[in-house]
Amino acid sequence: MEITAQIVKELREKTGAGMMDCKKALTETDGDFDKAINYLREKGIAKAASKAGRSTKEGIIVSYIHPGDKLGVMVEINCETDFVARTDDFRQFAKDIAMQIAATSPLAVSRDGIDAQVVEQEKQIYRQQTINEGKPEKILDKIVSGKLDKYYSEVCLMEQAFVKDSEKTITDLLNGVIAKLGENISIKRFVRFRLGE
Repeated sequence: MEITAQIVKELREKTGAGMMDCKKALTETDGDFDKAINYLREKGIAKAASKAGRSTKEGIIVSYIHPGDKLGVMVEINCETDFVARTDDFRQFAKDIAMQIAATSPLAVSRDGIDAQVVEQEKQIYRQQTINEGKPEKILDKIVSGKLDKYYSEVCLMEQAFVKDSEKTITDLLNGVIAKLGENISIKRFVRFRLGE
């Protein structure tokens, strides 16, 4: 299949990857647009993983106030350099994360931030639900584990589906930004305020 400048441009706009990376992805996948996106994501994740150990001491704190002034979020996003913290891509990512938190009300950034007692309580509830449903004893742990994973995908920011594109998780979004900007980036902490709570 011929790889036109137009399809390279479309892939670049969709993924934010460089022109040559897009062309290579399309070449590697015989011009299949969806496979090329996956190819770039896999490469982006590899780039992100190689940067994971690097220190993130710069960054910004972003606030988002929902229309009506009854809901607000503050989030700290860190990166390696002040230069990256001032880029439009970084700031847009931070705004997207603040809006995500406003919309989905996560309890923590990642699984590590969920209190162990809360997790244990959820496990007990899921186990009792599964027993009440009459499921065999030998598959109880597997079912409970699956329900717990679903719980994490709802309450852990990094595992949530991105509200602007449900095909991506916040981890996918973060890895894409890391690959694009070439620095380690982390979502440090957040607070969500709702009037009266």
